[in-house]
Amino acid sequence: MNKVHVICPCCEASITVDKESGAVISFDEKEKHLGSFEDLQSEMAKKSKLRDELFNQEQKAQKDRARILDEKFREAVKKADKDSDEPFRNPLDFD
Repeated sequence: MNKVHVICPCCEASITVDKESGAVISFDEKEKHLGSFEDLQSEMAKKSKLRDELFNQEQKAQKDRARILDEKFREAVKKADKDSDEPFRNPLDFD
């Protein structure tokens, strides 16, 4: 038997290859199931709803991001005011 039968993991097509030459002898695509118009319409509606939810979630995250960054900045300023008595020493100067 000089043929190898392979099923593509991506598209699930059936491929027959000659062992000696490596040439593709046959290629049979898997039949694609086409849904009804209503199925496609409901799928598109679900995807649209998911996109809207993700967009709204990202908008809220951006609003919170500004507040969180502002709080972090204020905390860093407070810490800098406490440590202002001693001069800054570069950690690389300790060598």
